[in-house]
Order: sequence, then structure tokens, then C-alpha cells
Amino acid sequence: MKNEITFPYPYIIEALDQYYGLKSHSTKKIVSKEHSKKSVLSKKGSKKKFSILIATFWSFPHVGGLSNYIATLSKGLKSQGHKVDIISPNQFSTSKVKQFREMVTPNLKHFFTKRYGSYNDRILNHKRLIYVYEKMLETIDLEKYDILHAQDLFTANILGRFNEFYNKPLFYTPHGMFTSNRLRFNIIKKGSVEEAYFTELENKAIKYASHIIVLSDSFREPLIKLGAKSKNITTVITGIDYPDNQREKLETSPSNLVITCVARLGPRKGHNHLFEALARLKKYTSNVEVLIVGDGQMREKLEKQKKALGLSMVKFLGSRDDVPSILNKTDIFVLPTINDSLPLSIIEAMHSGTAVISTNCGGIPELIKHNKTGIIVEPGDTEQLAHALKFLIKNKEVRNKMSTNGKIHAKNHLTVGSMIGKIQHLYTDFWEMN
Repeated sequence: MKNEITFPYPYIIEALDQYYGLKSHSTKKIVSKEHSKKSVLSKKGSKKKFSILIATFWSFPHVGGLSNYIATLSKGLKSQGHKVDIISPNQFSTSKVKQFREMVTPNLKHFFTKRYGSYNDRILNHKRLIYVYEKMLETIDLEKYDILHAQDLFTANILGRFNEFYNKPLFYTPHGMFTSNRLRFNIIKKGSVEEAYFTELENKAIKYASHIIVLSDSFREPLIKLGAKSKNITTVITGIDYPDNQREKLETSPSNLVITCVARLGPRKGHNHLFEALARLKKYTSNVEVLIVGDGQMREKLEKQKKALGLSMVKFLGSRDDVPSILNKTDIFVLPTINDSLPLSIIEAMHSGTAVISTNCGGIPELIKHNKTGIIVEPGDTEQLAHALKFLIKNKEVRNKMSTNGKIHAKNHLTVGSMIGKIQHLYTDFWEMN
């Protein structure tokens, strides 16, 4: 295995050969989990507490939903007596990473150039990252883990390759559909070699996985199109631990109607659409305060937009570590995202007892029942968003009813206990099957 790692995986070579019109000579197959069982996993019910490796291709800890999910998953599993380790690139030795990068880069350039006449920078850089991750993983004793849980298609591929030898239950949780999202936002081009490369990685992540745990049912259709079977997919909606604080609203003062948006200030979160909607509602926002919680690359542009639209009610709070306190003083939570999976900020808002407005993206409609626990609008539709805001600003009784419904739903279905119980059950089932 070590001699192969320098170069693209055999199935990646085949996919690239097909893209470039070459006859492929590399046909190393994935070992079927149905025909290669290790005796160490054969005793049903022999272990109640598992040793679990959670793997992510991104930095951990970090700001954002993925990092929060991993932290919640790890903490919840540990609370049940399981041993949990997390591996992420920022844990790797900087000097070792540099050494491996300098060693592999010329080899990869040579391989791609000799085989295809040139190399693609994005694929080269990505394959280099995979190689470094694998070299670091080689220093870890994977035999000691009962369960492997990849949090993205890349670690699903990497662990999948190693797991051809270890044959552990390997779970895969995608936090987004990598290739289709990048095509949608023109990060990669339709019909490009990059599309062929990343699509093949997604295909193989599915094949390597013993089971796929998704955050919402919205993942099912795209995964099935890539070859997953519906019976091999289980939806486990994210749960959180949320402080059960009393609401801190100042009911007697009409000047305290607070609208809050908690999100990274990135182009996909739709803050610009929120500002455009607010600009239509100046007649109704004289007693409204809008809090923008979060930071990011769009801050300067958004501050200019705020000024240009004359939105004096908008305040940028930056990154905060007291989000629950802010939400407890919030009347309406808005997340105008144009691309998302299952935002934790919405789950937090529901737990806080805040009426929610968000968009028809990813698993959001599985969290918000339209006109019952909140309002769903189409992403990027400023007119719909303005109408929803106006409706909740003017209708306190409806707003409070949605807040109550949302909180009840969150307490019943969106807790760490519920989430961990379902995942733990899947771990146990696959342990016993092996």
C-alpha cells in the first residue's frame, strides 16, 4: 500500500484515464466487506463501549457547523462511556507536513505530466493533501478502534483504503454534496477534469462506507444518484445541548423587537438578501433592532451595503461566544442562506424559543415546519423574505405561537441525547453484524 500512495488511487487513475481517453491499466478493486470479515469482530455483543476514531479532512476545532457537529458527537459519545479520538490535519507536525509535501509534489507532477501531458493544479494540490493525511494516518494504530467514522468524502476514501486491511465498520457522514455544490457556484466547471476527479471520490466514499449517516433527508437523492442504496442511508438530525434559560425579553417596551442573524459572513449565507428585504420595510422597522452575529470575508461589503441602503437598525456584533444570551433576547431569527445543509444556528434558535425565518435549502425544511414552527422562503427571493419579516413583525401572537412550537419540537427531537442514541444504535448494529 505504501508504494501506491504517492500516486492517485487506482480508481482515480481509471476515472482520469477515461476523461482523457486513455486505456486504463490500473484495476485494483475494493475489497468487499461481505467477503472479508476479521475474527476479532465476530463476537456478538462482546463490547458495549466502543473505541471510535472520528476523521475530518478540515481543521478541528474551527469556526463553523462541521466543527460544532464533531465536538457535539465526540462529547455525546464520551458521555456514554465510549473512547473517542479525533484526527484532523491541524494536528499534524508542520515540519513533517512540509517534508512530505516537498517529497510528493515533484513525483505527482511527473506522474500526471507523463501520463496526461499536463497536470491540473487543483487536483495536484488536493492529491498532495491526501498523501500527507495518509502518511500521518500510518503513524496511528487503527487496529485499536472498533468504529471508524469519516466526516467527509476525502477521509472516507482515505480510511476506506486502510480499511481494506482492517475491515472495521466504517461510517460516512457527508456534510454537503461536494462536487455538485462547487459546480453550482462555478468553483469547478461542468465537464472538467476536476468534476471527474471529485465525482469519483464521492462514488468511492459511498462504496467504502459500511453505512452512511446523513444530517437530513435532502442528502438521500443526490447520494442515491451517485450509487448509494436507500437501505444503506440513515438520517440522524443533529441535536445540541442548549442551556434552558428563561427568555429575557422586555415585553413592555416596543423598541425591543430584535431580529438576529447568526452566520458566517460569507456569500452563501445571503446577508445581502436580508439587507435588501429590510430596505423594503423601513415603514415597519422604526422600533426594530437587527443584530448580525458572525464575521467573515463579506463584512466590509455588507457594511457598505448597510450604509448605502440606510439601514441604521443593523448592528454588526462580530464573532460572539454568548449566542444563547443573544438569542434569548431575540424575537425573530433569520437565516437567508442560499446554500446549506442543516444549520446549527437554526437549531439553537428553535431551542431558545425564537420564531425562525429561513430558506428552502438542504435540510432546513426538515427543521422548520412552514407556518407552524417558522416560515420558509425561497433562497434569494427578497420579496418573499420581506413579506415574511413584515408578517412576523406585525403579528406578535403568531410570532409567539411559532416560537413555542419550535421550542417544543427542538426539545423533543433536536437534542444531543436523541442524536447520540440513534448513532450509538447504528454503531452497535454494525459491530454485531461483523
